[in-house]
Amino acid sequence: MEEVMTFASILSPIALALVQLVKKTAPISNRYLPLISLLVGLLVGFIAEPFTPLDTAMRLWAGGFAGLAGAGLFSLGKKTIANKDTAA
Repeated sequence: MEEVMTFASILSPIALALVQLVKKTAPISNRYLPLISLLVGLLVGFIAEPFTPLDTAMRLWAGGFAGLAGAGLFSLGKKTIANKDTAA
């Protein structure tokens, strides 16, 4: 499980960047972004086969964690910046 979480932490910025790319290029409702982030994470985890000895199921788990972590990290950062702007 430690390898999965390590790999997820490596994949997370990649998944976040790809979700941002999708967000900027396609008109998508914000309510679907966590689902898109999960799907992008799963895709990135699946494609990352040459970079890790993990089997497919473990890469998909890592990709799913990375996608969801990327969506949560972006939302957390956005809320923190918004709270800082209203407090000042």
